[in-house]
Amino acid sequence: MSDTTSRSTGQAPTRMNLRPDLAALVEGIPYLDVRDPQAARATLKELEAQWEPADTSAITVAEQLIPGPEGAPDVVVRVYSPKAPGPHGGLLWIHGGGFVMGSLETEHNQCVWFASQAKCVVVSVQYRLAPEHPFPAGAEDCYAALRWLAAQAGELGVVPGRLGVAGCSAGGALAAAVALMARDRQGPELALQLLTFPVTDDRMDTPSARRFHDTPVWSTPQSEAMWRHYLGEGHEQRETSPYAAPNRAATLAELPPAHIVTAEYDPLRDEGIRYGQRLLEAGVPVTLHQWSGAFHIFDSFGTATGERSIAELVHAVREHLGD
Repeated sequence: MSDTTSRSTGQAPTRMNLRPDLAALVEGIPYLDVRDPQAARATLKELEAQWEPADTSAITVAEQLIPGPEGAPDVVVRVYSPKAPGPHGGLLWIHGGGFVMGSLETEHNQCVWFASQAKCVVVSVQYRLAPEHPFPAGAEDCYAALRWLAAQAGELGVVPGRLGVAGCSAGGALAAAVALMARDRQGPELALQLLTFPVTDDRMDTPSARRFHDTPVWSTPQSEAMWRHYLGEGHEQRETSPYAAPNRAATLAELPPAHIVTAEYDPLRDEGIRYGQRLLEAGVPVTLHQWSGAFHIFDSFGTATGERSIAELVHAVREHLGD
């Protein structure tokens, strides 16, 4: 671990004992001001430009337009297919970005890694973003993409019984929501929900949410702005759908096995852990890795610690969706 690192936003700074390779990144991470979605989107694109593109030599990558939810626009997806003979498992990937930013480029590398290393067909979905398109637009786009993946399994070289859904941060909320929708709407059947640093609860009443006001990449003020954009002003006085905040679900029974990743210095840490605990209590198999000395989406930055995390995720996908 590194020496204690701190960041200040005017309040008492959070004291962090980060892993050395992650501590070296902190000062270079830009602040994503979610209060201004346009500015946040521009900053995210600048950050994405710093990431080294992953090797796509073992896969093919193609974009196409698929039917959206009833009465809504069509949806763009990007399909990552292994060149190795199939059929393969199929994974719906949902990018993060606080429901207000992000694109097919945001987690392109993760999709490449899963397709090339876990040998599965990955379908990444460009869902509609808030505040222009608040809940439930994005969630319904993602569910439409899952239905398309299941319906086109044969054409895509996917085994119908080996489907999973995955997402990072807000994408984790959407992935969990899609799993709930698939349960409640009688399909498609899922074999895995992979949730990394997931958003699961709009109440923000956990110790980590109360404490981490200035942590790298993501902090509680960003979560507060995110929920206002996604659910609308005054959402605290309205009932929240579990398809927006999965921890609001009355029961988590009969959901697919879950692999959940959380990080010590992340305001979303405790709600992700709480979701895993509730899944376990409902009889759902759960693997939970709580990374010490780490911050939100630390595995996006090309460090040794991040590579270890990615390797674990690839193994989880192989285990649940592989041959």
